[in-house]
Amino acid sequence: MAQYLYPVLLLLGSNIFMTFAWYGHLKFKSAPLMTVILISWGIAFFEYCLQVPGNRLGSAVYSAPQLKGMQEVITLVVFAVFSAFYLDQPLKWNHYAAFALIVVAALLMFKE
Repeated sequence: MAQYLYPVLLLLGSNIFMTFAWYGHLKFKSAPLMTVILISWGIAFFEYCLQVPGNRLGSAVYSAPQLKGMQEVITLVVFAVFSAFYLDQPLKWNHYAAFALIVVAALLMFKE
């Protein structure tokens, strides 16, 4: 069971780091661009420290397309929480509808 769960947890952690790397600077628009680029790059290092082993371990039990589909769903969930609570920009009905379609697409990756 752990072989199925550990990759998901590692990918969840990596997505949290990457979401902060990509979007966290939006709260600091007065910071110099080069500064936020370097900080984002530093945060992304920790994302890779989780993402690479997550995909490596996950490839033992999931196919590459399944890992990618899983990653997209995890990304959407992390981003929805991040957008609402960190950026104070809650999602609207059309965002949820679009995300639901992506989730359906990702679930198709798991059909035999």
